[in-house]
Amino acid sequence: MIVDCAIYRDGHRTEGPEDLSDALAEARSAHGFVWIGLHEPSEKEFEHVTQEFGLHPLAVEDALKAHQRPKLEVYDDSLFVVLKPVVYEPESDAVSTGEVMLFLGDSFVVTVRHGEGSPLGVVRRRLEQEPELLGKGPTAALYAVADAVVDHYLEVATELQTDLEELETEVFSPDGGGSRHTASRIYTFKRQVLEFRRACGPLAVPLTRLAGVGQFGGAVPFVNEKARPFFRDVNDHLTRVNESVEGLDRLVSDILSAHLAQMSVRQNDDMRKISAWAAMAAIPTMIAGIYGMNFEHMPELRWVWSYPAVIAVMAGLEVLLYRLFKRRGWL
Repeated sequence: MIVDCAIYRDGHRTEGPEDLSDALAEARSAHGFVWIGLHEPSEKEFEHVTQEFGLHPLAVEDALKAHQRPKLEVYDDSLFVVLKPVVYEPESDAVSTGEVMLFLGDSFVVTVRHGEGSPLGVVRRRLEQEPELLGKGPTAALYAVADAVVDHYLEVATELQTDLEELETEVFSPDGGGSRHTASRIYTFKRQVLEFRRACGPLAVPLTRLAGVGQFGGAVPFVNEKARPFFRDVNDHLTRVNESVEGLDRLVSDILSAHLAQMSVRQNDDMRKISAWAAMAAIPTMIAGIYGMNFEHMPELRWVWSYPAVIAVMAGLEVLLYRLFKRRGWL
């Protein structure tokens, strides 16, 4: 469905006509651009937009099906950009992703949003408060959306860092590290980091192209070259995010290794204790087993002090073994 449609001329908004072809013609005549926002459109709803703006069928297919990696594609009549906003859900400490697709042409911007995260209405209203930036044309919309998405990456990275510190405290606490749920929490957190990385990692190449730096830098059609410093700023923020994600991934792997090592040490301690108690139980079992044999000629059985002597020997050996195991830390 179409969420918003407006024409921007000289950095200011004017409501566009309901007919898309009229809106595009009016925007071109006024040297402005038309911005159409859609949320999870159906194929039938998007067909009219495709015809009016001449969008490439491959890009249209990607926009309708979603589940795309962040990328930048250049076609004859438009530029196609895919972004993946990330949403952190504090109730469940989970990360979820959506998708935002942008079609840029000489006088139009079409945004297609999938998922409930990262509503573009806020981005549009914020951009409308900066007429000078909005006067740069469709490039301003691309920059505003990319900047909002990457800035939210920084917020999510901060939340994940806090969760990791809590998990680290739990693992290295005297009692928490042995919990049966700890390994499951670590694995779930690693999956969240992986989901986050899939959203922000591939975005580095498109932003590098838009910023005009590195081996992928160069002129990008339908993008104002004067906007490169703005995209460089967004690219710098994304670099910080990717470095943070790399650090989170390494730390959570180290925490998992530490947890498994702790579990192994605890299991070894338990086995030593069990072995020590088994060794202490073996002595009276052995002596009782000897005296439980039904032999007729066992002279010590008729001695008056036989029973107290055997009990004393058992007790003495048990005390000796207990002190030995205790000194070695087995008990």
